[in-house]
Amino acid sequence: MSGNSQSTPRVAAIVGPYLSGKTSLMESLLFVAGALPRKGSVKEGTTVGDASLEAKARQMSVEASLAFCEYQGEAWTLIDCPGSVEFRQEAVHALMAADIAVVVCDPDPARALMAAPALKFLDDHKIPHVMFINKLEAAGSAGKLKDVLNALQQISERPLVLVEIPIKEGDQVTGYVDLISEHAYKYEAGKDADLKQMPESVLPEEHEARQLMLEKLADFDDHLMEELLGDVVPSLEEVSEDLAKDVRDDLLVPVYFGSADKDAGVRRLFQALCDEAPRVDATAARLGIPEGKDTLVQVFKSVHAQHVGKLSISRVWRGEVADGAILAGNRVSGINRLFGSQQLKQTKASAGEVVALGRMDEVRTREALTPAAKVALDWPEPLQPMLALSLHTTKSGDDVKLSLALQKLCEEDASLQVEQNAETQERILWGQGEVHLKCALDRLKSRFGLDVQANPPMVPYRETFTKAAKVHGRHKHQTGGHGQFGDVWFEVKPLPRGTGFQFEERIVGGVVPKNFFGAIEHGVVDWMKRGPLGFPVVDIHVALVDGSYHTVDSSDMAFKTAARIGMTEAAPVCHPVLLEPISEVHISVPSEYTPKAQRLVTGRRGGQVLGFDAKPGWNGWDVVSAYIPQAEMSDVIVELRSLTMGVGSFTWSFHHLQELVGRDADKVVEARKQAKAAAQ
Repeated sequence: MSGNSQSTPRVAAIVGPYLSGKTSLMESLLFVAGALPRKGSVKEGTTVGDASLEAKARQMSVEASLAFCEYQGEAWTLIDCPGSVEFRQEAVHALMAADIAVVVCDPDPARALMAAPALKFLDDHKIPHVMFINKLEAAGSAGKLKDVLNALQQISERPLVLVEIPIKEGDQVTGYVDLISEHAYKYEAGKDADLKQMPESVLPEEHEARQLMLEKLADFDDHLMEELLGDVVPSLEEVSEDLAKDVRDDLLVPVYFGSADKDAGVRRLFQALCDEAPRVDATAARLGIPEGKDTLVQVFKSVHAQHVGKLSISRVWRGEVADGAILAGNRVSGINRLFGSQQLKQTKASAGEVVALGRMDEVRTREALTPAAKVALDWPEPLQPMLALSLHTTKSGDDVKLSLALQKLCEEDASLQVEQNAETQERILWGQGEVHLKCALDRLKSRFGLDVQANPPMVPYRETFTKAAKVHGRHKHQTGGHGQFGDVWFEVKPLPRGTGFQFEERIVGGVVPKNFFGAIEHGVVDWMKRGPLGFPVVDIHVALVDGSYHTVDSSDMAFKTAARIGMTEAAPVCHPVLLEPISEVHISVPSEYTPKAQRLVTGRRGGQVLGFDAKPGWNGWDVVSAYIPQAEMSDVIVELRSLTMGVGSFTWSFHHLQELVGRDADKVVEARKQAKAAAQ
């Protein structure tokens, strides 16, 4: 931070729906602050915010990007957050470290709903925020401003307060009237808006809009309310202070507008951030960070950078951290400010700053560190994954390399999860959607040199018996020395679904010695790992009721083999049937999309709607509860987002196993046989 900064550094996170122009807005903010000599282009991949290969290839943000700058002597870190819901985890972590958020919205009222997830998170966590309605350079956009504001108010728990109104020439926005100062300004390319005479045509609208703004501010200030009731005109200073206080207390949301591409309204927005954003101590208090004199640093993003190693991107909540300092037993090896992909080395960082700490290999995202120890702070749980891929290396010997690479990717992105399925021998990568997972595969190749094959993971089918039977298993093998002899009789029967496996012995007269009971049960369990249809067997009861033994030739191995033979004999007479896993799914959608969510469920084989109810804490949203076979879940999130403008989501969990018969079952069994044959 330079010596002319007048306050502790502050952090603003830029959030909002995909294609609303967040990256362009950060580029414009950096440009007007003098941090960029000229602006880059999203289309050309030259912006500060989209520096990664994956972002450039998709022309969209796929991770939070940070940039330091100064504006009017104030030090700022701007964080450009991805707009796609598939990368929402990045925005969640950035917002937890921010003093204030800028919610960027499209001027189309039909797209306002897309801001709902971001606004809900901000409201729930009481994060101060302002709104910037972007792209007002488009013809006809100015006429939609009130409609957009009304649509956004439907999804915001906080009152939205328009603090400026547009000045129009035809269908173009050429400037604005500041409702606080009641001054009119004309946009000028490449510089601050020029003060101008307020057009008479705007006066009626200005008076009405200003009165509405003052009334909303008066809802939180009794003195201002008394002034309005007494027809006393409040001072400019009082109105400005009221607005700033209400924003810092997260009581209301001021609404600004402009064009990031044209730099219109961006300087006004930056000035508002300087006036209204809380300081670092206020943000720390909101987050419940305890006061103290010693240094406290919290990691909110981890990056494994090529040629550099691990970077722990951290906010300094209090105190000061110097290069070489010890934090919770970890030595800081390098301190860097970030400007997109650039790292600007410095010797220390003070309260409020965001810096990348080098080589903190044992420190994880969300952890807070003091010189003496780690401190537990509240942090949102990672998002539940919704889509999975089974990964296989294309080169022999790359398995260990793949495991280490996936570990690093999951450390960087908490919404990625890796599962090693012992049953199917699959390494499964879980993520938030198609683009999220494809981006992870691209990173495996570009950063770690790994080519992998990705396929849908196997469904963990099971099988069980539907009939009871009494069966015999006998194993006799004579050799030159000791032979092998084991003889058992089983009574086998099915159990209710979900009961599991039960084994009992009902031997009378010692026809089978007790010391062989364990081996017999083990033989049954070993056989159940792969039943006659090719899948693990569940929900059966096996009783050892009779048998015989040989004093010399009987052994644990012989009785284990006899048990397997007995279960093999039971398979055809007990009528095995395939079981498929059924997921309990809770789909969250705006109420207007509830019928579409129900049709999504019933349009899948075996999909069953259980009902729907209002979503707790979400005004105008429903939760549709349903059962869906796991085999039908692979593209649910893709279709749901397509039906709901990207805002629909779901949670799921395994609920029960259900019989699958007919052609569907035959296809599963045949596919299993082919997979086993190919693996041999």
